[in-house]
Amino acid sequence: MDDIDIEVVSDPDLTDPVFIEGLPGVGHVGKLVAEHLVEEFDGDLVRRVYTTDFPPQVTVDDDGVAELTHAEFHHVDADGQDLVVLTGDHQAASNEGHFTLTTAFLDVAEEFGCERAFALGGVPTGELIEDDEYDVLGARTDDTDREELEAAGVEFRENEPAGGIVGVSGLVLGLGARRGLSAACLMGETSGYLVDPKSAQAVLEVLQDLLDVEVDFSDLEDRAEEMEEVVGKIQEMQGGGGGMPSEDELRYIG
Repeated sequence: MDDIDIEVVSDPDLTDPVFIEGLPGVGHVGKLVAEHLVEEFDGDLVRRVYTTDFPPQVTVDDDGVAELTHAEFHHVDADGQDLVVLTGDHQAASNEGHFTLTTAFLDVAEEFGCERAFALGGVPTGELIEDDEYDVLGARTDDTDREELEAAGVEFRENEPAGGIVGVSGLVLGLGARRGLSAACLMGETSGYLVDPKSAQAVLEVLQDLLDVEVDFSDLEDRAEEMEEVVGKIQEMQGGGGGMPSEDELRYIG
C-alpha cells in the first residue's frame, strides 16, 4: 500500500460546501461533533483515507467483519448547507505523518470545492467544569471574520491555547492558509480526562450559528448524562461524593 491511499466512494454534486474536521483529540470533542453531524443528518460516505501512519490494526464490527483502520469523509446535507465532514478513530503517529495526512485531507476538501473550513477540538482545563459553563475558544486564519465568530460565542484569549494547536486541527489552519482556505478552529473547554459530550454540545451550538443550521442535541445530552453518572460513582467511591475525582482516576474514564 502507498503511504496514503484515498478510496473514492462517491462524487456528489455540492454547492458552496464547508469542510468540517473532527478527529480524536482532547475530550474527543471534535470527533463527537463530527459524528453527531453525520448521524443527525444521515451523511453519505464519499471517501476513505488509508495511511501507513495510522496504527497497524483493523476494526471489527458487530458481525465480526474486519476493516483496515482509516479516516472517512462524509457528505452532510444540513438544512441545505453542504458539509464535507472528516472523522475517524486515529491521528497520525508521526510529525511527518501529520503534515502528509493533513495535506491529503486538504486536497480532498479542495477537490470538493471547499473554500471555508472549521477544525474542531478541545482545550484542556485540568479540572472538571462545573455549572455547565463551557466556553468555546477560537483561532483563525487572517481572512476569517473575527466579528462573525465572536457573535456566535467564540472567545479569543491572549496566549490561549497555551502551546498552540497540535495535530490535524492546527495544520488545517496553518497549511490551509497557505492555499487560501478561510479556516477557524473551534475549541471547547474540557477537563482533558473525560470524553466530554457537554463540551461537544457547546462547540456544536457555536457551529450551528455559524452555518445557520438547526441541530437536535438529544443524543449528546443523553451521552452527557451517562458521563455524569460515571463521575458521580467515582465521587461516591471517594467517600460520599465529597470532592472531585483525582487526575489519576479520571485518566481511565472514556
